[in-house]
Amino acid sequence: MTFDPASGVSRRSFLRIVGAASAAAGGFPAYAAMQLPAAAGQQERHPNSEKAEFSADTVVISANENPLGPAQSALSAIGTAAALGGRYHYEESAQTIAAFNDIFGLKKGYSALFPGSGGPLDLALMSNIGPDKALVYGDPSYEQGYRAADTMKAPKVPVPLTANYAHDVRAMVKAHAAPGAYYIVNPNNPTGTLTPKEDIVWLVNNKPKGSVVIVDEAYHHFSNDESVIDLVAQDKDIIVLRTFSKIYGMAGLRAGFAVARPDLLAKFATVAAPARSVGSISITSAAAARASLLDKNLVPLRKKINSDVRAETLEFLAKKGYKFVPGSQANMFMVDVNRPGKDFQAAMLKENIAIGRTWPAMPNFVRVTVGTRAEMAKFQTAFVKCMDKAPGTMNGAAGLHLPEFHVPSELYRGVLA
Repeated sequence: MTFDPASGVSRRSFLRIVGAASAAAGGFPAYAAMQLPAAAGQQERHPNSEKAEFSADTVVISANENPLGPAQSALSAIGTAAALGGRYHYEESAQTIAAFNDIFGLKKGYSALFPGSGGPLDLALMSNIGPDKALVYGDPSYEQGYRAADTMKAPKVPVPLTANYAHDVRAMVKAHAAPGAYYIVNPNNPTGTLTPKEDIVWLVNNKPKGSVVIVDEAYHHFSNDESVIDLVAQDKDIIVLRTFSKIYGMAGLRAGFAVARPDLLAKFATVAAPARSVGSISITSAAAARASLLDKNLVPLRKKINSDVRAETLEFLAKKGYKFVPGSQANMFMVDVNRPGKDFQAAMLKENIAIGRTWPAMPNFVRVTVGTRAEMAKFQTAFVKCMDKAPGTMNGAAGLHLPEFHVPSELYRGVLA
């Protein structure tokens, strides 16, 4: 979001308004729980300590990260920007926002840049739900939606996915007369499946007046469908989230966008009284994000790499007779392990393969991130070995440390992906 000094809102004051709203998470119950001192006799755990406990040779395909890391264009931009790190250089963020707006044909004030997309996703959710404003969401889907509802004491209305694992938008409209928000992850996490754009357009046009549609497009670049950001440009009641953590390989660098009408973005600052400003993005991350946006070959190349490796892996599973959720258009897929997913996750970890978690709606399925071709070859070997063990015979696996994925948002410094 760029700012005209004549508007009376400077870049610095905006960062204190919108950015500080992210910091205000200190008032949220989940964040407070993360800050409590460790119980007597217990070692305090770093939020990302689950990775620290993996051995050096563990294949980590559990958090939907991109094993390719940042593009060379992004790394070069980081090197240049880092030399300027002695000053604030707010214009670096402004230039990145301008580049994003230019790509999507957005007017000034219709997007905001954050350190990652988890924080603004919470702000989008929490500024539109509450005790009298329910949240309607797909089931299974990314947990950040219903955890935000818990924090805001908002009624939760889960709606099962369709037979094709898309969000059932018509059922979502019927599920509640006047919700505060509808939450759609597209492609969906954990299934990797797509909800057609025309369905989301239908939802936006047929939802009750006063509600907002929140679309999380974290994995959109891997898909073959069109974005719904153009609905923002049409001034619809929609908020779209974008991240640089996935196809751009910048999970640790933290950059993301919230895209919405200015009035919906302004509501972010109403979530809680600002406590301290940690919302501004670093100049290195902003520079890397802009370089990634302008790297025209990056997305199509990485999309093809992911698609090829994913297809090869699913073909292997199909030939072996294993059942998986079809139609993934993301860097993940879900596979049926015919036993409690947590047990299988533990067994795979004994083989030095860290796979993703399971969901209550699909307890016998596990989520697997698409890694490199070499990593997926190791996954295949370990998967067959673990599947050859009869369900209920994985004694000892449950004793391994497995990360507990409690708090999903970077507002809370959580560990979900």
